[in-house]
Amino acid sequence: MRLFRLLKITRVALRYGLDRMVLEHGDVFGAWGPLLRWANSLMFWRDLSAPRAVRLRQALEALGPIFVKFGQVLSTRRDLLPPDLAEELALLQDRVPPFESALAVREIELAFGKPVDQVFAAFSREPVASASVAQVHFATLPDGREVAVKILRPGIKPVIDHDIALLQVAASLLEKLWADGKRLKPVEVVAEFDKYLHDELDLMREAANCSQLRRNFTGSTLLVVPEVYWDWCSQSVMVMERMKGTPISQIDVLREKGVDIPALARAGVEIFFTQVFRDGFFHADMHPGNIFVATEGEKKGRYIALDFGIVGTLTDVDKNYLAQNFLAFFRRDYKRVAEAHVESGWAPPDTRIDEFEASIRAVCEPIFDRPLAEISFGRVLLRLFQTSRRFNVEVQPQLVLLQKTLLNIEGLGRQLDPNLDLWDTAKPFLERWMNEQLGWRGFLANMQREAPHLAGSLPALPRLIHQALQVAVSPAPTFDVERLSEELRSMRRLQWLTLAVATAALVAALL
Repeated sequence: MRLFRLLKITRVALRYGLDRMVLEHGDVFGAWGPLLRWANSLMFWRDLSAPRAVRLRQALEALGPIFVKFGQVLSTRRDLLPPDLAEELALLQDRVPPFESALAVREIELAFGKPVDQVFAAFSREPVASASVAQVHFATLPDGREVAVKILRPGIKPVIDHDIALLQVAASLLEKLWADGKRLKPVEVVAEFDKYLHDELDLMREAANCSQLRRNFTGSTLLVVPEVYWDWCSQSVMVMERMKGTPISQIDVLREKGVDIPALARAGVEIFFTQVFRDGFFHADMHPGNIFVATEGEKKGRYIALDFGIVGTLTDVDKNYLAQNFLAFFRRDYKRVAEAHVESGWAPPDTRIDEFEASIRAVCEPIFDRPLAEISFGRVLLRLFQTSRRFNVEVQPQLVLLQKTLLNIEGLGRQLDPNLDLWDTAKPFLERWMNEQLGWRGFLANMQREAPHLAGSLPALPRLIHQALQVAVSPAPTFDVERLSEELRSMRRLQWLTLAVATAALVAALL
Protein backbone atom coordinates (compact mmCIF):
# COMPACT_ATOMS: atom_id res chain seq x y z
CA MET A 1 0.00 0.00 0.00
CA ARG A 2 2.87 2.38 0.80
CA LEU A 3 4.47 1.62 -2.56
CA PHE A 4 1.14 2.36 -4.26
CA ARG A 5 0.86 5.71 -2.45
CA LEU A 6 4.47 6.59 -3.30
CA LEU A 7 3.81 5.79 -6.96
CA LYS A 8 0.71 8.01 -6.85
CA ILE A 9 2.69 10.92 -5.41
CA THR A 10 5.30 10.50 -8.15
CA ARG A 11 2.61 10.26 -10.84
CA VAL A 12 0.81 13.40 -9.61
CA ALA A 13 4.08 15.33 -9.40
CA LEU A 14 4.95 14.40 -12.96
CA ARG A 15 1.44 15.04 -14.22
CA TYR A 16 1.42 18.63 -12.97
CA GLY A 17 5.05 19.30 -13.86
CA LEU A 18 6.34 19.82 -10.31
CA ASP A 19 9.62 18.28 -11.43
CA ARG A 20 10.02 21.07 -13.99
CA MET A 21 9.34 23.69 -11.30
CA VAL A 22 12.22 22.26 -9.24
CA LEU A 23 14.60 21.99 -12.20
CA GLU A 24 13.91 25.62 -13.09
CA HIS A 25 15.47 26.81 -9.82
CA GLY A 26 19.20 26.24 -10.23
CA ASP A 27 21.32 23.14 -10.29
CA VAL A 28 19.57 21.45 -7.35
CA PHE A 29 20.67 17.93 -8.29
CA GLY A 30 24.32 18.65 -9.04
CA ALA A 31 25.85 16.37 -11.67
CA TRP A 32 22.48 14.65 -12.17
CA GLY A 33 20.87 17.91 -13.29
CA PRO A 34 21.58 17.69 -17.06
CA LEU A 35 20.40 14.06 -17.19
CA LEU A 36 17.18 14.88 -15.34
CA ARG A 37 16.50 17.84 -17.62
CA TRP A 38 16.96 15.59 -20.64
CA ALA A 39 14.54 13.03 -19.14
CA ASN A 40 12.10 15.83 -18.42
CA SER A 41 12.16 16.95 -22.04
CA LEU A 42 11.11 13.44 -23.16
CA MET A 43 7.71 13.83 -21.44
CA PHE A 44 6.47 16.10 -24.20
CA TRP A 45 2.88 14.83 -24.03
CA ARG A 46 2.13 16.60 -20.71
CA ASP A 47 -0.17 19.60 -20.82
CA LEU A 48 1.65 22.21 -18.75
CA SER A 49 -0.07 25.24 -20.26
CA ALA A 50 -1.66 26.25 -16.94
CA PRO A 51 0.34 28.69 -14.79
CA ARG A 52 2.75 27.05 -12.37
CA ALA A 53 0.83 28.31 -9.33
CA VAL A 54 -2.39 26.69 -10.55
CA ARG A 55 -0.57 23.43 -11.26
CA LEU A 56 0.96 23.42 -7.77
CA ARG A 57 -2.42 23.98 -6.11
CA GLN A 58 -4.06 21.27 -8.21
CA ALA A 59 -1.27 18.83 -7.37
CA LEU A 60 -1.65 19.44 -3.62
CA GLU A 61 -5.43 18.98 -3.87
CA ALA A 62 -4.93 15.72 -5.79
CA LEU A 63 -2.49 14.40 -3.17
CA GLY A 64 -4.86 14.84 -0.24
CA PRO A 65 -5.26 16.49 3.18
CA ILE A 66 -1.68 16.41 4.43
CA PHE A 67 -0.43 18.16 1.32
CA VAL A 68 -3.36 20.60 1.39
CA LYS A 69 -2.41 21.59 4.94
CA PHE A 70 1.17 22.07 3.79
CA GLY A 71 -0.11 24.44 1.10
CA GLN A 72 -2.24 26.29 3.66
CA VAL A 73 0.83 27.06 5.78
CA LEU A 74 2.83 28.12 2.73
CA SER A 75 0.08 30.52 1.64
CA THR A 76 0.68 32.70 4.71
CA ARG A 77 4.39 33.08 3.96
CA ARG A 78 4.16 35.85 1.38
CA ASP A 79 7.65 37.04 2.26
CA LEU A 80 9.11 33.67 1.24
CA LEU A 81 6.93 32.80 -1.78
CA PRO A 82 6.56 34.53 -5.15
CA PRO A 83 3.26 36.47 -5.28
CA ASP A 84 1.65 34.14 -7.83
CA LEU A 85 2.21 31.05 -5.66
CA ALA A 86 1.03 32.76 -2.47
CA GLU A 87 -2.19 34.00 -4.08
CA GLU A 88 -3.07 30.64 -5.60
CA LEU A 89 -2.27 28.58 -2.49
CA ALA A 90 -4.53 30.90 -0.48
CA LEU A 91 -7.44 29.20 -2.26
CA LEU A 92 -6.66 26.03 -0.30
CA GLN A 93 -7.79 27.72 2.92
CA ASP A 94 -11.52 27.42 2.25
CA ARG A 95 -11.98 26.43 -1.40
CA VAL A 96 -10.89 22.80 -1.46
CA PRO A 97 -13.23 20.95 -3.89
CA PRO A 98 -16.24 19.69 -1.86
CA PHE A 99 -17.48 16.14 -1.83
CA GLU A 100 -20.97 15.36 -3.11
CA SER A 101 -23.93 16.57 -1.06
CA ALA A 102 -25.49 13.10 -1.24
CA LEU A 103 -22.48 11.77 0.69
CA ALA A 104 -22.90 14.49 3.30
CA VAL A 105 -26.57 13.59 3.76
CA ARG A 106 -25.67 9.91 4.05
CA GLU A 107 -23.08 10.65 6.77
CA ILE A 108 -25.72 12.57 8.77
CA GLU A 109 -28.27 9.78 8.42
CA LEU A 110 -25.70 7.16 9.45
CA ALA A 111 -24.75 9.23 12.50
CA PHE A 112 -28.33 9.84 13.70
CA GLY A 113 -30.09 6.76 12.34
CA LYS A 114 -32.91 8.73 10.68
CA PRO A 115 -33.52 10.88 7.59
CA VAL A 116 -31.82 14.27 7.53
CA ASP A 117 -35.20 16.05 7.37
CA GLN A 118 -36.06 14.52 10.74
CA VAL A 119 -32.77 15.66 12.26
CA PHE A 120 -32.96 19.30 11.13
CA ALA A 121 -35.88 21.60 10.39
CA ALA A 122 -33.91 22.73 7.33
CA PHE A 123 -30.65 21.57 5.81
CA SER A 124 -28.80 23.28 2.95
CA ARG A 125 -27.46 20.74 0.46
CA GLU A 126 -24.97 23.28 -0.87
CA PRO A 127 -21.77 23.40 1.25
CA VAL A 128 -20.60 26.83 2.41
CA ALA A 129 -16.99 25.81 3.05
CA SER A 130 -14.85 22.84 2.15
CA ALA A 131 -11.56 22.00 3.82
CA SER A 132 -9.07 19.18 3.68
CA VAL A 133 -10.81 16.75 6.04
CA ALA A 134 -14.40 18.05 6.31
CA GLN A 135 -16.94 20.44 4.85
CA VAL A 136 -19.62 22.69 6.35
CA HIS A 137 -23.34 23.08 5.59
CA PHE A 138 -25.83 25.49 7.14
CA ALA A 139 -28.94 24.12 8.84
CA THR A 140 -31.73 25.00 11.28
CA LEU A 141 -32.47 23.03 14.44
CA PRO A 142 -36.06 22.00 15.27
CA ASP A 143 -36.24 24.86 17.81
CA GLY A 144 -35.28 27.42 15.14
CA ARG A 145 -31.63 28.03 16.04
CA GLU A 146 -29.34 28.56 13.05
CA VAL A 147 -26.36 26.22 13.06
CA ALA A 148 -23.31 25.17 11.07
CA VAL A 149 -22.95 21.43 10.46
CA LYS A 150 -19.44 20.08 9.95
CA ILE A 151 -19.25 16.68 8.24
CA LEU A 152 -16.15 14.50 7.97
CA ARG A 153 -15.02 13.51 4.48
CA PRO A 154 -16.02 9.87 3.86
CA GLY A 155 -13.03 7.53 3.54
CA ILE A 156 -10.46 10.11 4.59
CA LYS A 157 -8.79 8.07 7.35
CA PRO A 158 -7.09 5.42 5.11
CA VAL A 159 -5.61 8.18 2.93
CA ILE A 160 -4.13 9.93 5.96
CA ASP A 161 -2.83 6.62 7.35
CA HIS A 162 -0.97 5.97 4.09
CA ASP A 163 0.55 9.46 3.99
CA ILE A 164 1.63 9.28 7.63
CA ALA A 165 3.22 5.88 6.95
CA LEU A 166 5.28 7.43 4.15
CA LEU A 167 6.31 10.31 6.40
CA GLN A 168 7.37 7.84 9.10
CA VAL A 169 9.58 5.96 6.63
CA ALA A 170 11.09 9.24 5.41
CA ALA A 171 11.68 10.42 9.00
CA SER A 172 13.41 7.13 9.91
CA LEU A 173 15.72 7.41 6.91
CA LEU A 174 16.39 11.06 7.71
CA GLU A 175 17.34 10.22 11.28
CA LYS A 176 19.73 7.47 10.16
CA LEU A 177 21.34 9.12 7.14
CA TRP A 178 21.48 12.82 8.05
CA ALA A 179 24.11 14.08 10.48
CA ASP A 180 21.56 16.29 12.29
CA GLY A 181 18.81 13.64 12.21
CA LYS A 182 19.01 12.50 15.83
CA ARG A 183 19.17 16.05 17.18
CA LEU A 184 16.15 17.19 15.17
CA LYS A 185 14.09 14.11 16.18
CA PRO A 186 12.13 13.77 12.91
CA VAL A 187 10.53 10.50 14.06
CA GLU A 188 9.13 12.19 17.18
CA VAL A 189 8.00 15.21 15.16
CA VAL A 190 6.10 12.98 12.71
CA ALA A 191 4.57 11.06 15.63
CA GLU A 192 3.36 14.35 17.11
CA PHE A 193 1.91 15.42 13.76
CA ASP A 194 0.27 12.00 13.41
CA LYS A 195 -1.40 12.40 16.79
CA TYR A 196 -2.86 15.82 16.06
CA LEU A 197 -3.93 14.90 12.54
CA HIS A 198 -5.83 11.83 13.75
CA ASP A 199 -7.35 13.88 16.56
CA GLU A 200 -8.76 16.11 13.81
CA LEU A 201 -10.65 13.10 12.41
CA ASP A 202 -12.73 12.81 15.60
CA LEU A 203 -15.29 15.62 15.53
CA MET A 204 -16.33 14.91 19.12
CA ARG A 205 -12.79 15.80 20.14
CA GLU A 206 -12.97 18.94 18.00
CA ALA A 207 -16.26 19.87 19.66
CA ALA A 208 -14.59 19.48 23.06
CA ASN A 209 -11.73 21.73 21.90
CA CYS A 210 -14.24 24.35 20.77
CA SER A 211 -16.06 24.18 24.09
CA GLN A 212 -12.81 24.58 26.05
CA LEU A 213 -11.68 27.57 24.02
CA ARG A 214 -15.10 29.18 24.39
CA ARG A 215 -14.92 28.72 28.17
CA ASN A 216 -11.39 30.19 28.28
CA PHE A 217 -12.60 33.35 26.51
CA THR A 218 -15.93 33.80 28.26
CA GLY A 219 -16.54 37.53 28.56
CA SER A 220 -13.66 38.39 26.23
CA THR A 221 -13.85 41.57 24.16
CA LEU A 222 -11.34 40.18 21.64
CA LEU A 223 -12.49 36.71 20.59
CA VAL A 224 -15.84 35.02 19.92
CA VAL A 225 -16.12 31.21 19.88
CA PRO A 226 -19.29 29.37 18.75
CA GLU A 227 -21.40 27.32 21.13
CA VAL A 228 -21.44 23.55 20.62
CA TYR A 229 -24.82 21.77 20.53
CA TRP A 230 -23.86 18.42 22.01
CA ASP A 231 -27.15 16.63 21.33
CA TRP A 232 -26.42 16.88 17.59
CA CYS A 233 -22.74 15.85 17.67
CA SER A 234 -21.06 12.56 16.83
CA GLN A 235 -17.62 11.37 15.75
CA SER A 236 -18.35 12.27 12.12
CA VAL A 237 -20.80 15.20 12.55
CA MET A 238 -20.39 18.37 14.62
CA VAL A 239 -23.16 20.95 15.07
CA MET A 240 -22.37 24.40 16.44
CA GLU A 241 -23.72 27.94 16.55
CA ARG A 242 -23.72 29.66 13.18
CA MET A 243 -21.34 32.60 13.24
CA LYS A 244 -21.80 35.61 10.99
CA GLY A 245 -18.84 37.71 9.97
CA THR A 246 -16.33 38.62 7.27
CA PRO A 247 -13.24 36.53 6.46
CA ILE A 248 -10.18 38.21 7.89
CA SER A 249 -8.48 38.06 4.50
CA GLN A 250 -11.05 40.55 3.08
CA ILE A 251 -9.34 43.59 4.56
CA ASP A 252 -10.94 46.12 2.21
CA VAL A 253 -14.42 44.89 3.15
CA LEU A 254 -13.55 45.14 6.85
CA ARG A 255 -12.41 48.74 6.38
CA GLU A 256 -15.63 49.60 4.55
CA LYS A 257 -17.60 48.23 7.50
CA GLY A 258 -15.71 50.41 9.95
CA VAL A 259 -13.39 47.85 11.55
CA ASP A 260 -10.21 49.31 13.08
CA ILE A 261 -7.57 47.25 11.24
CA PRO A 262 -4.49 48.25 13.32
CA ALA A 263 -6.44 47.49 16.53
CA LEU A 264 -7.45 44.15 15.01
CA ALA A 265 -3.79 43.31 14.34
CA ARG A 266 -2.81 44.14 17.94
CA ALA A 267 -5.73 42.09 19.27
CA GLY A 268 -4.54 39.09 17.26
CA VAL A 269 -1.15 39.19 18.97
CA GLU A 270 -2.77 39.50 22.41
CA ILE A 271 -5.13 36.59 21.70
CA PHE A 272 -2.18 34.40 20.70
CA PHE A 273 -0.13 35.16 23.81
CA THR A 274 -3.21 34.82 26.04
CA GLN A 275 -3.89 31.33 24.71
CA VAL A 276 -0.26 30.26 25.05
CA PHE A 277 0.77 31.74 28.39
CA ARG A 278 -2.44 32.19 30.35
CA ASP A 279 -4.23 29.02 29.27
CA GLY A 280 -1.54 26.73 27.82
CA PHE A 281 -4.22 25.78 25.28
CA PHE A 282 -4.11 27.36 21.84
CA HIS A 283 -5.77 27.18 18.44
CA ALA A 284 -3.02 25.65 16.27
CA ASP A 285 -4.56 26.05 12.80
CA MET A 286 -4.95 29.81 12.57
CA HIS A 287 -4.71 30.34 8.83
CA PRO A 288 -6.99 33.07 7.36
CA GLY A 289 -9.63 30.57 6.23
CA ASN A 290 -10.38 29.71 9.87
CA ILE A 291 -10.77 33.27 11.18
CA PHE A 292 -13.62 35.71 10.62
CA VAL A 293 -14.31 39.15 12.08
CA ALA A 294 -17.68 40.27 13.47
CA THR A 295 -18.87 43.41 11.68
CA GLU A 296 -22.28 44.01 13.26
CA GLY A 297 -23.74 44.65 16.71
CA GLU A 298 -21.95 44.68 20.04
CA LYS A 299 -19.38 42.11 18.86
CA LYS A 300 -18.16 44.31 16.02
CA GLY A 301 -14.38 44.18 15.61
CA ARG A 302 -13.92 40.91 17.46
CA TYR A 303 -12.26 37.83 16.03
CA ILE A 304 -14.41 34.76 15.33
CA ALA A 305 -12.53 31.48 15.64
CA LEU A 306 -13.53 28.47 13.53
CA ASP A 307 -12.19 24.93 12.94
CA PHE A 308 -10.89 23.52 16.22
CA GLY A 309 -9.50 20.22 14.94
CA ILE A 310 -5.91 21.02 15.86
CA VAL A 311 -5.07 22.58 19.22
CA GLY A 312 -1.83 22.67 21.16
CA THR A 313 -1.20 22.34 24.87
CA LEU A 314 1.77 23.42 26.98
CA THR A 315 2.88 22.38 30.46
CA ASP A 316 3.69 24.94 33.14
CA VAL A 317 7.39 24.21 32.58
CA ASP A 318 7.03 24.88 28.83
CA LYS A 319 5.14 28.12 29.49
CA ASN A 320 7.70 29.34 32.01
CA TYR A 321 10.71 28.81 29.79
CA LEU A 322 8.92 30.15 26.71
CA ALA A 323 7.95 33.29 28.60
CA GLN A 324 11.50 33.76 29.85
CA ASN A 325 12.82 33.34 26.31
CA PHE A 326 10.29 35.72 24.74
CA LEU A 327 10.77 38.34 27.44
CA ALA A 328 14.54 38.09 27.22
CA PHE A 329 14.32 38.46 23.43
CA PHE A 330 12.15 41.57 23.75
CA ARG A 331 14.59 43.03 26.31
CA ARG A 332 17.53 42.03 24.10
CA ASP A 333 18.94 40.06 27.03
CA TYR A 334 20.63 37.41 24.89
CA LYS A 335 22.59 36.01 27.80
CA ARG A 336 19.32 35.17 29.54
CA VAL A 337 18.07 33.49 26.34
CA ALA A 338 21.17 31.30 26.26
CA GLU A 339 20.89 30.49 29.97
CA ALA A 340 17.20 29.57 29.64
CA HIS A 341 18.01 27.12 26.83
CA VAL A 342 20.58 25.38 29.02
CA GLU A 343 18.40 25.42 32.16
CA SER A 344 15.47 23.89 30.26
CA GLY A 345 17.66 21.10 28.87
CA TRP A 346 17.17 22.26 25.27
CA ALA A 347 20.91 22.88 24.98
CA PRO A 348 23.67 20.61 26.44
CA PRO A 349 24.81 21.51 29.99
CA ASP A 350 28.40 22.09 28.81
CA THR A 351 27.31 24.82 26.34
CA ARG A 352 29.45 27.95 26.60
CA ILE A 353 26.97 30.66 27.50
CA ASP A 354 29.10 33.51 26.15
CA GLU A 355 29.48 31.90 22.70
CA PHE A 356 25.79 30.97 22.52
CA GLU A 357 24.84 34.51 23.59
CA ALA A 358 27.01 36.05 20.87
CA SER A 359 25.48 33.83 18.18
CA ILE A 360 21.91 34.64 19.25
CA ARG A 361 22.74 38.36 19.28
CA ALA A 362 24.05 38.17 15.73
CA VAL A 363 20.74 36.64 14.58
CA CYS A 364 18.26 38.76 16.52
CA GLU A 365 19.75 42.22 16.89
CA PRO A 366 19.15 43.23 13.24
CA ILE A 367 15.37 42.64 13.48
CA PHE A 368 14.59 44.96 16.39
CA ASP A 369 13.24 48.49 15.97
CA ARG A 370 11.69 47.52 12.64
CA PRO A 371 8.03 47.28 11.65
CA LEU A 372 6.64 43.85 10.86
CA ALA A 373 6.81 44.60 7.14
CA GLU A 374 10.60 44.60 7.34
CA ILE A 375 10.94 41.48 9.50
CA SER A 376 10.92 37.96 8.15
CA PHE A 377 10.50 35.41 10.90
CA GLY A 378 11.03 32.73 8.27
CA ARG A 379 14.57 33.95 7.65
CA VAL A 380 15.19 34.58 11.36
CA LEU A 381 14.09 31.02 12.16
CA LEU A 382 16.40 29.71 9.45
CA ARG A 383 19.38 31.51 10.97
CA LEU A 384 18.40 30.39 14.47
CA PHE A 385 18.23 26.84 13.13
CA GLN A 386 21.79 27.17 11.84
CA THR A 387 22.88 28.53 15.21
CA SER A 388 21.11 25.76 17.11
CA ARG A 389 22.82 23.14 14.96
CA ARG A 390 26.20 24.54 15.91
CA PHE A 391 25.37 24.32 19.62
CA ASN A 392 23.53 20.95 19.44
CA VAL A 393 20.20 22.40 20.56
CA GLU A 394 17.52 19.68 20.39
CA VAL A 395 14.19 20.24 18.65
CA GLN A 396 11.27 20.05 21.11
CA PRO A 397 8.47 18.06 19.40
CA GLN A 398 5.81 19.45 21.74
CA LEU A 399 6.60 22.95 20.45
CA VAL A 400 6.30 22.19 16.73
CA LEU A 401 2.64 23.27 16.67
CA LEU A 402 3.51 26.46 18.54
CA GLN A 403 6.16 27.32 15.96
CA LYS A 404 3.66 26.69 13.15
CA THR A 405 1.05 28.87 14.87
CA LEU A 406 3.56 31.67 15.38
CA LEU A 407 4.25 31.67 11.64
CA ASN A 408 0.49 31.82 10.97
CA ILE A 409 0.19 34.79 13.34
CA GLU A 410 3.02 36.55 11.53
CA GLY A 411 1.28 36.01 8.21
CA LEU A 412 -1.98 37.43 9.55
CA GLY A 413 -0.27 40.40 11.17
CA ARG A 414 1.60 41.19 7.97
CA GLN A 415 -1.65 41.22 5.96
CA LEU A 416 -3.56 43.35 8.48
CA ASP A 417 -0.97 45.94 9.45
CA PRO A 418 2.51 45.81 7.95
CA ASN A 419 3.59 48.49 10.43
CA LEU A 420 2.57 46.51 13.50
CA ASP A 421 5.31 46.55 16.15
CA LEU A 422 5.14 43.00 17.40
CA TRP A 423 7.59 43.64 20.21
CA ASP A 424 5.83 46.63 21.75
CA THR A 425 2.50 44.78 21.48
CA ALA A 426 3.64 41.57 23.16
CA LYS A 427 6.15 42.83 25.74
CA PRO A 428 3.65 44.39 28.25
CA PHE A 429 1.53 41.25 28.15
CA LEU A 430 4.50 38.99 28.89
CA GLU A 431 5.79 41.25 31.66
CA ARG A 432 2.36 41.24 33.30
CA TRP A 433 2.14 37.45 32.97
CA MET A 434 5.60 36.94 34.48
CA ASN A 435 4.76 39.22 37.41
CA GLU A 436 1.57 37.27 38.05
CA GLN A 437 3.48 33.98 37.93
CA LEU A 438 6.58 34.94 39.91
CA GLY A 439 5.36 37.81 42.12
CA TRP A 440 3.13 37.82 45.22
CA ARG A 441 0.02 37.16 43.14
CA GLY A 442 1.60 34.03 41.72
CA PHE A 443 2.75 32.95 45.20
CA LEU A 444 -0.72 33.34 46.70
CA ALA A 445 -2.34 31.60 43.71
CA ASN A 446 0.02 28.65 44.09
CA MET A 447 -0.60 28.51 47.82
CA GLN A 448 -4.35 28.54 47.20
CA ARG A 449 -4.00 25.57 44.83
CA GLU A 450 -1.82 23.72 47.33
CA ALA A 451 -3.91 24.62 50.39
CA PRO A 452 -5.97 21.36 50.43
CA HIS A 453 -2.78 19.27 50.28
CA LEU A 454 -1.03 21.38 52.93
CA ALA A 455 -4.09 21.25 55.19
CA GLY A 456 -3.91 17.46 55.11
CA SER A 457 -0.17 17.42 55.80
CA LEU A 458 0.00 20.05 58.57
CA PRO A 459 -1.27 17.78 61.42
CA ALA A 460 1.65 15.40 60.82
CA LEU A 461 4.33 18.10 60.91
CA PRO A 462 4.76 18.26 64.77
CA ARG A 463 5.32 14.48 64.88
CA LEU A 464 7.84 14.64 62.05
CA ILE A 465 9.70 17.50 63.73
CA HIS A 466 9.75 15.61 67.03
CA GLN A 467 11.20 12.54 65.30
CA ALA A 468 13.86 14.70 63.64
CA LEU A 469 14.82 16.23 67.00
CA GLN A 470 15.11 12.78 68.57
CA VAL A 471 17.50 11.72 65.83
CA ALA A 472 19.49 14.91 66.30
CA VAL A 473 19.99 14.42 70.08
CA SER A 474 20.38 10.64 70.12
CA PRO A 475 23.74 9.36 71.46
CA ALA A 476 26.38 8.86 68.84
CA PRO A 477 29.88 7.29 68.91
CA THR A 478 31.38 10.76 68.46
CA PHE A 479 29.59 13.54 70.37
CA ASP A 480 30.01 16.88 68.56
CA VAL A 481 28.49 19.75 70.61
CA GLU A 482 28.87 22.35 67.88
CA ARG A 483 27.24 20.09 65.30
CA LEU A 484 24.36 19.33 67.68
CA SER A 485 23.83 23.04 68.36
CA GLU A 486 23.72 23.79 64.64
CA GLU A 487 21.18 21.01 64.09
CA LEU A 488 19.00 22.32 66.90
CA ARG A 489 19.15 25.82 65.41
CA SER A 490 18.14 24.29 62.05
CA MET A 491 15.18 22.56 63.68
CA ARG A 492 14.03 25.85 65.20
CA ARG A 493 14.29 27.55 61.79
CA LEU A 494 12.27 24.65 60.36
CA GLN A 495 9.58 25.24 62.98
CA TRP A 496 9.34 28.93 62.05
CA LEU A 497 9.28 28.03 58.36
CA THR A 498 6.54 25.49 58.99
CA LEU A 499 4.50 28.11 60.84
CA ALA A 500 4.98 30.59 57.98
CA VAL A 501 3.91 28.03 55.37
CA ALA A 502 0.89 27.02 57.40
CA THR A 503 -0.16 30.65 57.82
CA ALA A 504 0.25 31.34 54.11
CA ALA A 505 -1.78 28.22 53.28
CA LEU A 506 -4.61 29.27 55.55
CA VAL A 507 -4.62 32.80 54.12
CA ALA A 508 -4.66 31.44 50.56
CA ALA A 509 -7.49 29.06 51.40
CA LEU A 510 -9.61 31.97 52.62
CA LEU A 511 -9.03 34.11 49.50
